[in-house]
Amino acid sequence: MAGDDTAPLARAERFIWLTARVLEQRRFAFHFLGGDADPVDTALGSYLNGDGGYGHALDPDLRGPHSQPLHTVHALRVLDGLGRCSGRRIEQLCRHLSGVSTAEGALPVVLPAPRDYPSAPYHPVQDDPPGELQVTGPVVGLLHRNRIWHAWLFRATDFCWDRIETLRRSHPYEIQGAVAFLDGTPDRPRAAAAADRLGRLVREQGLVVLDPGRRAEFPVGPGYAPGEHLFPHDYARRPASLARGWFTDEETARSLDFLASEQQEDGGWPVRRRAWAPGSTLERRPIATLEALLTLRAHGRPLGSA
Repeated sequence: MAGDDTAPLARAERFIWLTARVLEQRRFAFHFLGGDADPVDTALGSYLNGDGGYGHALDPDLRGPHSQPLHTVHALRVLDGLGRCSGRRIEQLCRHLSGVSTAEGALPVVLPAPRDYPSAPYHPVQDDPPGELQVTGPVVGLLHRNRIWHAWLFRATDFCWDRIETLRRSHPYEIQGAVAFLDGTPDRPRAAAAADRLGRLVREQGLVVLDPGRRAEFPVGPGYAPGEHLFPHDYARRPASLARGWFTDEETARSLDFLASEQQEDGGWPVRRRAWAPGSTLERRPIATLEALLTLRAHGRPLGSA
């Protein structure tokens, strides 16, 4: 480590080396230290199962070895960040998704498999779970973004369009899933129209905290932890996101100021969802820290040097 040890990036680097899994260490090195993509790829490969899906608590909320849609979302985000969301493993992953989808071609948040393994109480295990936009949207959006075409995508894409265009009530994480789909789908005019309606819904239903200084006045979603709010930067992680148009420059700047101020004394960013297991919380904080750094950098905020 070198450079200004009081800079946000240097403080975050120390936090990453002290607390993160190998995968997050490798991702940090790739995104901020000029590291190579291969070590990230290798670390991610340790979570890959023989069925083409990902397991082994890649998403810290689901423990155990089984492949799960939440793990697929996480894996695709990592691969997209590397520019490696393609090839035979994606074909195998799509075959896996075909086998675990619901009758309408969508992905549930949690498959019934982990009954023998711990999982977060806000992700209840059901015998016949419904398809959810929260996970189907990001998977489909990231595959489209990387120009992947597979038979599974046709019905899954139709599911996402139907859910988004008929949505009347929602919650923040479902909206994040919708944004991920809309930012990746190739039908840009349709996506822009859907995003415009969705942005109005988000503001009307209070699904975003527009003024972090008054966040206690905003309700949290059913089942969310106290203070588990989402802010403009949580929807528009990149300036090019369709969700950026939902917010004024002032609202976005205020949100990014708040995000920057959330870096804690140890250099990491907090996790706002309900704590349910020590290991899960410890593993999620480095992920939250990486997401915060990537969001701030994408919006042009200075991070200093590591």
